[in-house]
Amino acid sequence: MSRLRRASGRLVLAVAAVLAPGCRSQAEALPAPAASARARPAAPAGSVVLVEAPESGDVEPIVRDAMAKAAGEKRKLVVYVGATWCEPCQRFHAAAARGELDSLFPDLTLVAFDATRDAERLASAGYASRLIPLFALPSPDGTSSGTQIEGGIKGDGAVGDIAPRLRGLIGP
Repeated sequence: MSRLRRASGRLVLAVAAVLAPGCRSQAEALPAPAASARARPAAPAGSVVLVEAPESGDVEPIVRDAMAKAAGEKRKLVVYVGATWCEPCQRFHAAAARGELDSLFPDLTLVAFDATRDAERLASAGYASRLIPLFALPSPDGTSSGTQIEGGIKGDGAVGDIAPRLRGLIGP
């Protein structure tokens, strides 16, 4: 019996090693963000706008529409891919929804996709990564430009790890 337990323990470790570093497995999932954290479409000027992508449809037209709206409002657009089971994603998403990133990114719009739900359609548009969260700059046609950052650390420093890299991605 102890041999079986050791083997199953190694299997759990092997599975955990395959999961993206910096993200928890679904078995360790944190609670999903509150409904108010899911979207801030009517954000005041000088704040991060977090827009949840529709659950279906091709990514390219969704991103193109979001780019057009952001351009009309003189905002920068980034495609953000996270997951409810990813701790760095949850911490970043919650901080953005609470307005904690507004002073750092006063003209940023994030169009948010779910890595689990949207994996196939994101991949077909070029938004692929080994790690999440993924922050990617779109091309004019709505596909990924290939300019992106990915991954994050767990714990209280997650947002502090992501924010400067995101600043570097989008520029001043």
